[in-house]
Amino acid sequence: MAMTRQIVIDGDSLDMRDVVSVARERARVDMHQSARERHTRLRAIVDGIVERNEPVYGVNTGFGKLSDITIPPARLAELQTNLIRSHAAGVGPALSEDEARAVMLLRANVLAKGRSGIRPEVVELLLAMLNADLFPPIPEQGSVGASGDLAPLAHVALALIGEGLLHRGTHVDSAGAMLASVGLAAAELGPKEGLSLINGTQAHTAIAALALWDARGLWATAHVSGAATLEALLGTPVAFDARIHDVRGQPGQTWSATLFRALTAESAIRESHRSNDTRVQDAYALRCMPQVMGPIHDALEFAEGVVGRELNAATDNPLVFDDGAMLSGGNFHGQAVGMACDFTAIALTNLGAMAERRIDRLVNPDLNQGLPPFLAKDAGVNSGFMIAQVTAAALASECKVLAHPASVDSIPTDGGKEDFVPMSMSAAVKLRRVVHNVRHILAIELLCAMQGLEFRRPLTSSAPIERAFALLRGAVPALDRDRVLSADFATVALQISRGAYEHIVWDLRDSTTLSATRPL
Repeated sequence: MAMTRQIVIDGDSLDMRDVVSVARERARVDMHQSARERHTRLRAIVDGIVERNEPVYGVNTGFGKLSDITIPPARLAELQTNLIRSHAAGVGPALSEDEARAVMLLRANVLAKGRSGIRPEVVELLLAMLNADLFPPIPEQGSVGASGDLAPLAHVALALIGEGLLHRGTHVDSAGAMLASVGLAAAELGPKEGLSLINGTQAHTAIAALALWDARGLWATAHVSGAATLEALLGTPVAFDARIHDVRGQPGQTWSATLFRALTAESAIRESHRSNDTRVQDAYALRCMPQVMGPIHDALEFAEGVVGRELNAATDNPLVFDDGAMLSGGNFHGQAVGMACDFTAIALTNLGAMAERRIDRLVNPDLNQGLPPFLAKDAGVNSGFMIAQVTAAALASECKVLAHPASVDSIPTDGGKEDFVPMSMSAAVKLRRVVHNVRHILAIELLCAMQGLEFRRPLTSSAPIERAFALLRGAVPALDRDRVLSADFATVALQISRGAYEHIVWDLRDSTTLSATRPL
């Protein structure tokens, strides 16, 4: 269903909330009138270059290593079409519909800046395809993240010229037929327009934007699952005392501790063992949650800043300026977003790995403070959550492999012309996989923690944790005897992806008592 919300792009003001609205909620998109006027004005500069037959890269020359070859005016349209066909060379699984829509939106937005020298009609066709829910299959492999995401973006451009395939929901047909079915005609590319459609960072930035949006939700959800585990294990919130964190001065850590205090406030479980617990302090996986989740918060803040700026970045080459200059540079180089994706993958890997250690403490009878072995009723006949921890361990281990940075690698391409590339598409795809893994680790922790709380009844936890308990129990019953757990994991992971548990944190964040202390 189409959302009533309308996103108006101008090349300067798109944000991550807009990307999610268009990609996942099917918001409609239009181009601001000022962007149309800027397009027309700067396109005239490209037309003037063609009329004067001045040699300018990508307008009347070959591309990359072939840029020294001048193309005669009669073959300029052929040049642009051949560029799209030759560069549509991706392989591997296609991006999801959400990701494909995000790529289309980001490419339209950067073209809306006008710095690419493309006609406004081409951008409007891209937006019309979005609004008609048409999207092309975009293979996720084939980009090194420099000279733009050439192969992925070429698959988008291929559909614009009526070639290749287009999807609409589950229906797929030739691009020409699908365009005609919604009253659209394929584009006929003019000088530079093929290059303008594929030169940029929008494929890996689109994946990164959606992954980062999800990562913020995972960070919040981990506070809920971590606090629930602390309660189930009869842990102490003393380690979250504000004085401890204030004297260190790390903003993310301080904020994380504030949230843990709010999540565990007024718990009857805590009061039941306050005076008779002989333990001095909890294990690191409980005691040091703010010290780990705090730096993850700060890493996400950094990455969100990088990707947020890239949403509106002019990344074409060459770029057209109001003074008539047409300058070749390297804004298509994806190092910035590639590094941000790598940092985020490292941060989330720590989030997931620490959660897995908490899961182990919940199920391990040597560590779980008197809870049944593997949280199983009638243990022995029932194995309970024994293999749930194994699954979490497998996911955490895979995250550690995926956390190896892609952006430190480079293989020269295009005959050595592109001799240092950032592999930012690989970094973005890896991050997406880490997000998937961590979501399922947290789903397992929530299931185990709430099962642990079952065994602490009739004592209750804090109001926020009891809210989380009700959310989970509304979707998954308690484990009274062994059953297939994969479906439970999938159910809770879907809840997480839809923001069910993170909203508990956002509501606390926005409360009167905490709103003054939250980071900007």
